[in-house]
This record gives sequence, structure tokens and C-alpha cells, in this order.
Amino acid sequence: MTRSRALDPDVCGVTAAIAVIDGKWKTSLLWVLESGAHRPGALRRRLPGLSEKVLTQALREMEEDGLVHREVHDVLPPKTVYSLTDFGRDLADALGPLSDWGHRRLEQLRERGAAREAAS
Repeated sequence: MTRSRALDPDVCGVTAAIAVIDGKWKTSLLWVLESGAHRPGALRRRLPGLSEKVLTQALREMEEDGLVHREVHDVLPPKTVYSLTDFGRDLADALGPLSDWGHRRLEQLRERGAAREAAS
């Protein structure tokens, strides 16, 4: 899905929501930021495999979409902290039931795999 879909007023609501969380890391970032504000280094430590470049890009897009607030403290060295906005918290809350559904699906897949293994 392209970023332009996130800005298109003529798409369905589900498409509009998915457009702002599309990508490998945004849902994980939402999940981590639900626990409170984090500095970029802390986010990278919590999400192994997330490069600095991809983190920066994802956070910029999430800020542009109104999900994340970026606060820069005027100290040396500069300190930047990211937190969820109220709009971002609303999205995280809305994703809760979808996450529950996903966990049930994963359990179903595990059960199918175990049944196949037992039948072999």
C-alpha cells in the first residue's frame, strides 16, 4: 500500500486505517509506545532488527499521520523523545481486538500443524 492511500479521502475507513500502519515496524512501534515515551535508541533496543534509517522514516510518517508526538529537549547532546498522541492511543485501542483475533488465528494454525504431525 502506498503512502498516498493514507491521504486519500475517498477510500474506505479500514483502508485508511491500514494505510497509516502499513509496513513491518509501525504496529510494533505503536505497541512499544503504548507503555510510554521512549527515546529512539530505546525503541531500537526494544525492536531488534530495526535500523536507524527505517526507525526515523517510520516515526516521521507516524508523526505526519498524527499518531506520534516528537519532543526535542534543548540540551547537549540533543534529546528527542517520542510518545503516542491521543489519536495514536485511539488507534492502538482499536487494534486491540484485531490483535486478539490474530492470536486466535495463530493458535488455530498451531493446532492444525500439530494435528497434521500426529496424523503422519
